[in-house]
Amino acid sequence: MADDSQQILPEVRLVKPGETHRLCRCGHSPDMPNCTSNCAHSLILRPEREQRLLLCRCNRSANLPYCDGSHSPPATGLADRWRRFFRVR
Repeated sequence: MADDSQQILPEVRLVKPGETHRLCRCGHSPDMPNCTSNCAHSLILRPEREQRLLLCRCNRSANLPYCDGSHSPPATGLADRWRRFFRVR
């Protein structure tokens, strides 16, 4: 596990109706969480409502393209779970 200065945090992306997003599900994209156009495993997302997505950039999530907190050690409480997604300065 990398220390906090090297930790790759998830991307919070606002998606809106009418947009199309090609997201990586295999973890091989050089531009995580976006996917290349020639990948057969990509997720094509066309949102029906405006929402914010928490997208994995570390390739450790078991639920790609979505972040599941795998970039951080296990958390014991609710406050620790939330800290996994934000860098404290």
